[in-house]
Amino acid sequence: MLDVTLDPRLAAAGEGMPPADKPRHPEKVHKPDQPQLPKPAWIRVKAPGSPQYEATNAIVRQHGLVTVCQEAGCPNIGECWSKRHATFMIMGDTCTRACAFCNVKTGLPRGLDAREPQRIADAVAKLGLAHVVITSVDRDDLADGGAAHFAAVIAAIRAGSPATTVEILTPDFLRKPGALDVVVAARPDVFNHNLETVPSKYLAVRPGARYFHSLRLLQRVKELDGSIFTKSGIMVGLGEERHEVLQVMDDLRSADVDFLTVGQYLQPTRKHHAVMRFVPPDEFASIETQALAKGFLVVSASPLTRSSHHAGDDFTRLKAARQARLGTLVAAQ
Repeated sequence: MLDVTLDPRLAAAGEGMPPADKPRHPEKVHKPDQPQLPKPAWIRVKAPGSPQYEATNAIVRQHGLVTVCQEAGCPNIGECWSKRHATFMIMGDTCTRACAFCNVKTGLPRGLDAREPQRIADAVAKLGLAHVVITSVDRDDLADGGAAHFAAVIAAIRAGSPATTVEILTPDFLRKPGALDVVVAARPDVFNHNLETVPSKYLAVRPGARYFHSLRLLQRVKELDGSIFTKSGIMVGLGEERHEVLQVMDDLRSADVDFLTVGQYLQPTRKHHAVMRFVPPDEFASIETQALAKGFLVVSASPLTRSSHHAGDDFTRLKAARQARLGTLVAAQ
């Protein structure tokens, strides 16, 4: 039987399974099933369903929005939505890339919705978010990769909720000259772009991307506006070696990245890349210690760490860490 993942938003709306001729991941249909390791106790989470979770879900649906929490099958959705924290995914629910780890639907996306920035801003205000994370699908079909749309969303949030800080998690804008400049000019508080894995795994895990392009993107953000915090993350459990993870840390620090996240890769379906290993919590603690020693302002490393998990609290930590470091530098002069 074909292993097709149900679009969570369709399920929530009671609209049933996608048509048989339109699988969620058409590029993976004919791939052999991958083995699935049993999940250890430390990776299990409670099923969502609290009243606050339902209230957040209602606001998301009321405004016709897409969240990466649902589309990517995030294990932390119950916890985050119970705190009214949702990560909005702009420019549709269909990605032009076909990464081996990702559960977001792939295919040819629809045109951009000019009303989406205002709907996002309205939802942010209604949820009362002090800090919001905005991400997107890859839009290789657009001349600017969706850069102007990112800028429009940031502007709409600023207009509707001036006190809200904005964190963005962007695609790589590969072969989209000038796109990054447009996004940086909109002045997000945090610019996140995930490397996802170590260079040796890119061909198998992230075939549409280029490791050194992504690294240069993060470095360029700092060159354009040094006041913006930069952030990146990787998954472990994909077959990478420890020395490769350490090298990624060094590469990110060379690009002056402030914040590193490291989490366990979880296999969405049998058609996706297999989990090669479940990394134990004590190993994550060691990774965090080593990353902080390399100079990151903030590090979040745990089995359930995800890019936007506890993003608001982490932003407070980022500001405090930068201030402390600046104070140390001044005192040393």
